[in-house]
Amino acid sequence: MRVYVTGINGFVGKNLTRYLKKNFEIFGISRKILSDRSFNKISSCEVLIHLAGKAHDFKKTTNPEEYYKVNTELTKRIFDVFLESDSRVFITLSSIKAVADIVDGVLTEQNAPDPKTPYGISKFLAEQYIFTKKIPPWKEVYILRPCMIHGAFNKGNLNLLFKLVAKGIPWPLGAFENKRSFCSIDNLCFVIKELIEREDIPSGIYNVADDEPVSTNELIQWMAEAQGKKPVLLQIPKELIISLSKLGDKLRLPINSERLQKLTETYLVSNKKLKQALAKPLPLTAKEGFMKTFQSFNQAK
Repeated sequence: MRVYVTGINGFVGKNLTRYLKKNFEIFGISRKILSDRSFNKISSCEVLIHLAGKAHDFKKTTNPEEYYKVNTELTKRIFDVFLESDSRVFITLSSIKAVADIVDGVLTEQNAPDPKTPYGISKFLAEQYIFTKKIPPWKEVYILRPCMIHGAFNKGNLNLLFKLVAKGIPWPLGAFENKRSFCSIDNLCFVIKELIEREDIPSGIYNVADDEPVSTNELIQWMAEAQGKKPVLLQIPKELIISLSKLGDKLRLPINSERLQKLTETYLVSNKKLKQALAKPLPLTAKEGFMKTFQSFNQAK
C-alpha cells in the first residue's frame, strides 16, 4: 500500500515514517517545499496523511496569520486535492487545543469547541472546512486530536525539565497536585496504522491520549528514575509560589502566572471513543511511553 505523508521531516513525521516503513511504501514531503507540483503524487497513493502544520509557539513570537496560512489554508488545499484524487483514506492531525485551552472535568469529542488562541482557532477552522464538504462513501476521513505528544526527537518543555533533573536541581512545585493527559508517539503511530489497515473504523474526530493521566510530580520522578537519580521535590507552600509568580509578571522572572498555570494545571482528555472504535488496547502505558522518551533523551546527551 502506498502512503503519502506531508510534513514528513517534522517530529511526528520522522517517527511515523520509521514506524510504518516496514509495512507500507512511504512517500512524502516537508512543509517547507510543498507546492502544487508535489500534490500530483497524492493521486497515486491510497492513503494521505497530512501532518504539515505550524506548531503551537509558547513563546508567542509567531505572527497569528502564520497559523491560519499553514494550519487552515494549507489543510483546506490538501483536503481538496484528496477529494479529487483516487486516494481512499485521509488522516490529519488537529489538536485538543481546537476545543479548549482550559478543561473543566474531562474533555470528550462531545465538548463544543471554544478555542482561544490563534493556534487553536486555526486548527478548528480546518476541522470545520473538512466536514462542510461532501465526502464520497468509499472514502474515509479521520481528524485526530492528540494531547501533548512526546517521543524520540521531542523538543520543548520536557527536554528542559529533563535537563533540570539531570543537574540535580530540586523541583520547587512539589506542593501542586495535578493530572494531565499526554500522548506517546508510539501510541499515536499505532492508531494511525490501524486507521490505514482497517475498514471498520468510522470516519470522524477522535481524541488521542494515553490511558493514564500523569502529574508533573510523577514526570519528575520518572525522569530521575531514567537517569538513575533520586528525585528532589520541594514542598514550598502554594501561597508563596503564587505570590512569586505574580511578582514575576511584573519583573519578568523565570516563573510567572502563565508559566505556573501551564506547569500545574489539570487537563484531562478521554480516549474512550477511540478505544471503542479500535477494540484493542494501546501498546504502551503512560509510564512505558515516557520512559522510552526519556531513554531517547539519554542517548542524545
